[in-house]
Parts: sequence; C-alpha cells; structure tokens
Amino acid sequence: MSTSFIESATRTIELETAAIADLKHSINENFTLACEIMLACKGRVVVTGMGKSGHIGNKIAATLASTGTPSFYVHPGEASHGDLGMITQQDVVLALSNSGTTGEILTIVPLIRRMNAKLISMTGVPDSTLAQAADVNLNTAVATEACPLNLAPTSSTTATLVMGDALAIALLEARGFTAEDFAFSHPGGALGRRLLLKVEDVMVSGDATPKVGPDTLLSDALLEISTKGMGMTTVVDEHNHLLGIFTDGDLRRALDARHEIDIHNTPIAEVMSRDCKVCSSGMLAAQAMNIMEENSISVLAAVNTEQEVIGAIHLHELIKAGLA
Repeated sequence: MSTSFIESATRTIELETAAIADLKHSINENFTLACEIMLACKGRVVVTGMGKSGHIGNKIAATLASTGTPSFYVHPGEASHGDLGMITQQDVVLALSNSGTTGEILTIVPLIRRMNAKLISMTGVPDSTLAQAADVNLNTAVATEACPLNLAPTSSTTATLVMGDALAIALLEARGFTAEDFAFSHPGGALGRRLLLKVEDVMVSGDATPKVGPDTLLSDALLEISTKGMGMTTVVDEHNHLLGIFTDGDLRRALDARHEIDIHNTPIAEVMSRDCKVCSSGMLAAQAMNIMEENSISVLAAVNTEQEVIGAIHLHELIKAGLA
C-alpha cells in the first residue's frame, strides 16, 4: 500500500514539474506586454478568478502586493453584486481561468472593458473567449493534469501560480525593489525585523550605558557592571573615546592568569580588553547580532564615527526583539 502512495506522489511531482518546464515556452512578447501594462498601471492590479483559480489568484495578488506592485483580489461572483465598484479605469485586471470560459468572469468582462481598465487574462486555452477579450493573454496550458482522471485542477493551478510568480519577480526587478522595500511591507515578521530594526532601536544609552575611566579600580568597575546589568563596562578617556571593554569573561581570564588579583588596587586599564568589537547606532541590529555570533560574544559597545561611546547592546535584547 505504501509503495502505491509513493508512486502516486512521484508521478504527481513529475507531471507538475513537466508542466512548469513547458511554461517557459509561454514567456514571450505577450509576457513582456503584460509586464509593461502592469508596470505602467496608475492604480492597482486587481486579480480575479473562480474556484481553484480564485485561491491561486489570492496568492498572486498577495505576492504582487508584497513585492512592490499594489494589488488585491476580487471574487468575480461578488463583483457582479457590488464589488465591481472596487475597480477603476486606473486599474489593471488580471483574470484567471483555465478554460477561459468561466461564466462569472465573462459576465464582468464587458463592464471592465467599458470602464477602459486594462485586462490581462491567464488561461489554458489561448483562443478562448476570455483570452480573446483581453488586451493580452498569458498561456498557462498544460499537457495533462496530475489528477489521474485529468479533472481536478493540479498541474494547471501550479502553472498559473508559477506564471504569477514570474510576473511578480519580473516587476520587482524592473522597479528596483530592494530588501528594505520588502521589509516595509512585512514589519511584523521576522524578516521585517531583521531588515528594519537598528541598533539604536534596542541599545541602552545615556546614563544606562556602563562606563568607567581607565584609572577606575577594578572593584569600582565591578560595581558598575553589577549596577548596569550588562555583564560588561566600557572604558573611556576624558573625551568619552572608547579605550577598551571589560566583561565578566575578562575577569575570569584575569583571575586565571594571575591566580590572585587585588580588586581594590588594580586599575581597570591593566585588565581590560583593548581590541574589542563595536557597532554603530545606525547599523542593522541583525548585523550586530552577526558580529556577536561570529566572535562568540554577547555584548557590543556602540560608538559614533569619532569612536565616542554612545551606548551598548546585549544579545538578550536582540533575542527579545525577535531576531533569533
């Protein structure tokens, strides 16, 4: 029994892979024209489709919207009962129908044409009614559905989805859409946080920054570390320039090296780390986290271009911010 399941799954993947491979032959001047129409759109790309095509249309609209092409989905049945008012002559309608004869879509096509909105169709039948009515048709025909009955939309919906992705990415590249642009449409997700959150958003600053002078006794530096709760203190000169850093780890290493150390008579300059890693306030928090991970440390001093200490950031704060 398990063997037949595996054979069925393998056959499905092979058929749908073949359908996607054949789709490359449909990337022609019609695809270029469709991209040009969408790129020149002053309104939004309105995606519509019925049944399984509707589910695919929803995803295509979401992908377009998140990659720089304002877009939303309209159910063709609801469009006939008021939602057509959501479409304006400034919009481009992207209509999905494998057969090209879906009644709910054909019902609203004359109204779309009357308002002079551009119409792009995506069909599996290039000479269908919908394809002929559109300004440009994208051919998503497949040799056969993965369904052994050749009935359930499988290969055809996959091909339509991939064509939608091809449009979205072609437009993304044409617009010069950047990772930061993408993050602005995904501020609530982990990706958005990694691309938008900066060190200055999560670092401590001002009086909360652990900071001592080079002549500070080790005992007083330990008090500063304990009070500020970051497991470290920066060491600065009289002009607030960073000289070094002293951490819990430095204390352990100092004790290991000397066996005995007089914390009440040892200045911090004798035991601090001078070659320390730093970050800037304008750096992405994700970059600061990478510095920590690469150097197996948990805290960084934040400095400005003059190497003045302006704050500090701890790995715990980055984790709390959702970067881990």
